[in-house]
Amino acid sequence: MRRRTFFGAAFAGMGSAGTAKPAKAKAGGIPMRTLGKTGVKLTCIGMGGARFHMISREEGVAVVRRAYDLGINYFDMARAYGNGIGEEVYGDAIPPFRKNIFLTSKSEKRTAAEAEQELNVSLKLMKTDYLDLWQIHGIRMADIDRIFAPGGAIEAFEAAKKAGKCRFIGYTGCRDPKAHVEMLQRAERFDTALMPLHVADTSYSESPDMSFVKTALPAAIERGVGILGIKVFGNAFLLRTFSASNCLRYSLSLPGVTACPLGFNTIGQLEDDVRVAQNSQPLTAEEKAALERRAGSKGWDIAKGPALEYWKIR
Repeated sequence: MRRRTFFGAAFAGMGSAGTAKPAKAKAGGIPMRTLGKTGVKLTCIGMGGARFHMISREEGVAVVRRAYDLGINYFDMARAYGNGIGEEVYGDAIPPFRKNIFLTSKSEKRTAAEAEQELNVSLKLMKTDYLDLWQIHGIRMADIDRIFAPGGAIEAFEAAKKAGKCRFIGYTGCRDPKAHVEMLQRAERFDTALMPLHVADTSYSESPDMSFVKTALPAAIERGVGILGIKVFGNAFLLRTFSASNCLRYSLSLPGVTACPLGFNTIGQLEDDVRVAQNSQPLTAEEKAALERRAGSKGWDIAKGPALEYWKIR
């Protein structure tokens, strides 16, 4: 779903644009946080890479360069995004400032040979000789034995880190919080974990096992890995009820969270999100609880459970 492209909706969650055109966002002033034990400081919002197939190559390059100009230093990507379109856009945009950003990618491959092949393609397309963070992408419980078996993907990830093709390694998963808990049994092998963290997560089910906030997040904090949050706006569904500001403030107020890559694909969306981040203040415990109650209550124009979080396991 396409997100709002105007300033007013970013702050009010409204469905129609205001009459006044907002001034351009000012560069800098985006809060920075340390990523787990890596010592790296990231801007609390990042450039998400999953939406470039929705716009032209030229528009994508312009958004990436504007994100850098505004001070964002975290640039998220995956080999699978747009069948490689996202990495091609980065390859066109980032070379002039590659050394000044934290560049990531991900691989869904579960064998070492296939994952290594994908890494080489990612590096070639993005015109770089290393990643700052390479992640095992989209883990499910059924994948874990394959990842850690002889010849499994973990071998390629650890070899790449040793060889200097990536500085850090991590994993991602949006389907099953329990799979995160299982992966974190091997937390000494990972620097980061990326997971969905949004205001409606806790109302998906009465079972805490189905909540990333209640299950995966505490496990990641306990293990000391860097935590990255995705689906802040619930793939835009949450913006029918919540302002962008409330959505982002909620996710960034969760304990342990370093940064959230956001799926903006226009300059307007980007500048809206930068303004929110620049002015964001942590929510109090009472404010967080109130937003969670709203997400789980009846009478609000918001999908519930699988109708919203269709990415979670049933």
